[in-house]
Amino acid sequence: MSKFNKKKNAEVPAVNTASLPDIVFMLLFFFMVATVMRDDELQIENQLPKANQVEKLAEKKKVVTIYIGKPSPNFAKQYGVTEVIQLGDKISPISDVQTYVNTKRNAMDEDDKDEMMVSLKVDQNSQVGILTDVKQELRDAMALKISYTSIEGDPLRNLKN
Repeated sequence: MSKFNKKKNAEVPAVNTASLPDIVFMLLFFFMVATVMRDDELQIENQLPKANQVEKLAEKKKVVTIYIGKPSPNFAKQYGVTEVIQLGDKISPISDVQTYVNTKRNAMDEDDKDEMMVSLKVDQNSQVGILTDVKQELRDAMALKISYTSIEGDPLRNLKN
């Protein structure tokens, strides 16, 4: 019978880290390519009005965004030239606003549901009628915290000159 001897002073070999930078750069490249920078693709023309008092919203995860404006030239054939509403990535009728807001609210954490805010990104050339209809749908959905998105600038600058 043969006898196996155990090495009593066996050392663990050092970990080879020569390929570590390659792995780090490969992961970095993967996440740069796979990351989505914008949630919604705009299908409407959306020139925001200027405002002189702008306040930034605290947390974007509590914000539901609704876009209002005329369809962009790529979608004008399909949706016409009158103002439309974009909910997420698709143009929808006004009757879908309440369902969209309730779906977004139900997807939030319990703590965030009470602090949910609706951000209206309305084209500066849009008519008030469609905005009034959207606000009525938001009242029906009990989404009473509304923010009108604008860009920073002096809206009276053109009138002063």
